[in-house]
Amino acid sequence: MAACSVVHKAAGLQGQSRLTVVRHGDRTAPVLCRQCEDAPCARVCPVNAITHADDAIVLNETLCIGCKLCAIACPFGAITPAGTPVTGVVSVGHDYVSPSMLTVTEPGAADTDSAATLHPILVSTTGVRSVAVKCDLCGFRAEGPECVRVCPTRALFSVNDPALGQSGDVKRQQAAAALESPRTFIVTQEQK
Repeated sequence: MAACSVVHKAAGLQGQSRLTVVRHGDRTAPVLCRQCEDAPCARVCPVNAITHADDAIVLNETLCIGCKLCAIACPFGAITPAGTPVTGVVSVGHDYVSPSMLTVTEPGAADTDSAATLHPILVSTTGVRSVAVKCDLCGFRAEGPECVRVCPTRALFSVNDPALGQSGDVKRQQAAAALESPRTFIVTQEQK
């Protein structure tokens, strides 16, 4: 995730990681943009900041108005709003927390929720322009996605249409071979 942030920040884009890793028990899974063919995020964007290009869903951060509709529409939770301080607006800093937000409350327990209970889609900070952040497959890098390059377990990889077709062919051949091989069935007393 740090690698994603570093390469995007170096390219002049939002420094927030486009990849989130979710832990469930002893397993982890990546949450990132699935580059949907019929992308709900692109359909709801009122300014067409999210478009289809080169087999990917591309976000133009300079066109994004920060309405957060794409984050709400994404069925995978792969779009996160992130902010950049705006020049000329009173700076509140990223570490600033209003004194009224210092108490932790249960969501909906009081008239206002604390910063600890607010979802990123609901957070708004004065002086910070919020824009959508999503995986762009590191389209600005000839080497491809940085997360794929640095993944220590090689669990992440890029797949294009030819690779997907080849993978399907291999699986079909394996299934056919399994049908041709002799099978041995053991029937227990309980199954009789």
